[in-house]
Amino acid sequence: MTDFYDLSVWRGLLLFGLLFACLIVANILKTQVPFLKKSLIPNSVLGGIIMLIVSSIVYFTKGDYLFNLPVFSANGSGIATLEVVTYHCLAIGFIAMTLRPSGRKLTKERTGEIFNSGLTTVNSYLLQAVFGLAVTLVCTLIYSDFAGGSGILLCFGYGQGTGQALNIGGNFDSSMGTAGIYKNIGLSLAAIGFLVASIVGVVVINIWRKKGKLSYKEATLSALKTEDVVGVNEPPLNESVDKMSIQIALIAITYLVAYGIMYLLGNVILKGGNMIGTVYGFNFLFGVLAATLVKLVLKLLKKGGLLKKDYVNTFLLNRVSGFAFDLMIVAGICAIQIDLVSGYIAPIAIMAVLGAVVTFLYVNFICKYLFPGYRYEQFLAFFGMLTGTASTGMILLREADPNLESPVSENLVYQNLPAIVFGFPIMLIAGSFTNNPRSMGNNMMLFGIIIGIFVVLNVVLFRKFIFKKRQVKL
Repeated sequence: MTDFYDLSVWRGLLLFGLLFACLIVANILKTQVPFLKKSLIPNSVLGGIIMLIVSSIVYFTKGDYLFNLPVFSANGSGIATLEVVTYHCLAIGFIAMTLRPSGRKLTKERTGEIFNSGLTTVNSYLLQAVFGLAVTLVCTLIYSDFAGGSGILLCFGYGQGTGQALNIGGNFDSSMGTAGIYKNIGLSLAAIGFLVASIVGVVVINIWRKKGKLSYKEATLSALKTEDVVGVNEPPLNESVDKMSIQIALIAITYLVAYGIMYLLGNVILKGGNMIGTVYGFNFLFGVLAATLVKLVLKLLKKGGLLKKDYVNTFLLNRVSGFAFDLMIVAGICAIQIDLVSGYIAPIAIMAVLGAVVTFLYVNFICKYLFPGYRYEQFLAFFGMLTGTASTGMILLREADPNLESPVSENLVYQNLPAIVFGFPIMLIAGSFTNNPRSMGNNMMLFGIIIGIFVVLNVVLFRKFIFKKRQVKL
């Protein structure tokens, strides 16, 4: 018999309640403190940083982190719970985004720009990986037992955010036998990335506005209409089953399919070998694959007449993905354990600075030549996304283009497909790094492969400039 007054019944709710309280406090501060309002730091990042400070103070005074205290966890497992939340929220957010109905058809020119956007994203990951690896390979000469390949965490922390940084860092910890060191390095880089995106982004926006490079227009406010929430062929809001329940059900079913694919690949085909950690580490990728399959099934069912209505709702799925990513960010930052990264402050700081500088320079160069019509807006979206997340990129974009009149927002949405296709080798390489992290020969070989892929993809990206058709003189 369960005693509902027992603390074990309440621990999970208390932990989540505190996480959501962080978001509310952060939101209040963002609306009341002028400096924070101008900073464009996302509420989830601000809330996570506030709670990380509180949790670290508790650690240095009580000997353990806030979420590991008995009121929030049994046997000091609170940080582990935060890591699990971060892990699952990453996949849930991507599944919700992928399940959304496809938008309008694109022209050939716009398709080319979207293709270039995806390539730019992947090339930026590769560039971040190159500089991150350069730092950590040198660090192996200073730190006797350091994973030389862990520099690849820079592209996951900056480019993918807390969820993927945690996953790949966990794979390094499993191979190295370390108690969360590389998880925390990845989470630290992700948290710094959010600050870089927010602070540098604001500075750049203000400079460009003064120089007249951004034609700023006030946002046009409009009331939310019923058709914005309920599509033309969707069930009404007052149906017996709530529309949000349907979206949650579709996401849950999709995640079950994703788990089935991961189990089949990791536990059956690979038989639990060295790559099983890598397979489950990329849960978001298998979530995207499963969501694509579910969308196809729904389309076939409707075509066959078994479904009469469109049950997938874009508005609600956007809300679910936003919720999942907010929770992922705040939980991921709160999961950082300061004592585990205190001995590696120097490499983390060097990677963070180098990552910010090379990303800024590379993206600015790309936007100048490939997106000349909306260069500055595209730069802000790219820089925000490639140091924070896609939502951070959208925050910076809205400051430069409040009404989203430029094609940049479309580029951010549709570039995911080419980015996943071309970015897949990075995921395989990351698995190779984590499987044999102490081998300098293996690390150097993979380092060279990353540089080679970067060069090849840049040739593809600048194909129109490199392979110009020679004009025939008559």
